[in-house]
Amino acid sequence: MGEGVAKVAFLFPGQGAQLVGMGKALAEQLPAARALFDRANALLGYDLAQLCFDGPQEKLDSTVHSQPALFVCSLAALEKLRYDSPEIVEQCQAAAGLSLGEYTALVFAGVMTFDDGLRLVAERGAAMQAAAELRPSGMVSVLGVEPEPLAAMCDAARGDDVLQIANLLCPGNIAISGGAAALDRFVAQAEQDGVRYVRLSVAGAFHTAIMQPAVERLTKALRDVTMSAPRIPVVSNVDALPHDDPEAIRALLVRQVVSAVHWEDSLRYLIAQGHDPFYELGPGRVLRGLLKRIDRKLACEGVGE
Repeated sequence: MGEGVAKVAFLFPGQGAQLVGMGKALAEQLPAARALFDRANALLGYDLAQLCFDGPQEKLDSTVHSQPALFVCSLAALEKLRYDSPEIVEQCQAAAGLSLGEYTALVFAGVMTFDDGLRLVAERGAAMQAAAELRPSGMVSVLGVEPEPLAAMCDAARGDDVLQIANLLCPGNIAISGGAAALDRFVAQAEQDGVRYVRLSVAGAFHTAIMQPAVERLTKALRDVTMSAPRIPVVSNVDALPHDDPEAIRALLVRQVVSAVHWEDSLRYLIAQGHDPFYELGPGRVLRGLLKRIDRKLACEGVGE
């Protein structure tokens, strides 16, 4: 890289960013994006494109559908950027993805093929949905509380259930996951203490031991996938560091389902490496918002909203 060349980093969204209509304009404007949807339809055995473009939202929101849908829409957004500004794609020196988005980032970095990535996220979504259906559980976003006092609140409300920090997103925005009864106890205490929270509309307690039943299915699916060393660093959700070894990446993707997502630390790692500007590839504006909460001066542009 020559002196003065921007250190571009790409960010790929996770579950929750999905909305009806996503990817439609991309598929209409760009044959390369349309080809991704056609390929996905063939591999999945249902019309993913129609679900993304026309809904219904409730079906799109289910874990089993939202994960492959976001994966394909984000890679369709990448095709738009590649068409409009190929030099930006060539300049990209690192990537990260929020939970599901980590798979999208790994496909972009050449660790696995589109086909294998899509099969994996479809299996991951199905496995997480099945694990969630085994016991009532969920997630709550907690605002304005630091990790240590929040962990203490979880300890107080847990009882003999699961309740823990699941997503460390940015300063003052942390999601917790756990069993339904433990979450109810937490919410009751939060209301008493004047703590702001939002119940998240997800199938279950992602990134906790409640997802353990999904581990076996994901381990088996990952075992069948050929992985290469990434051509650019991809920051892992589990430890907020990049990894070169395909076997380490494979193991981390399994751990990711039952471990907390260290997104704030992942962004701080990229910032410390001098990355700027950032691009958010896929629907929604969530990742830009989180980045701005860490450093308002950083540039982050959305592609394929």
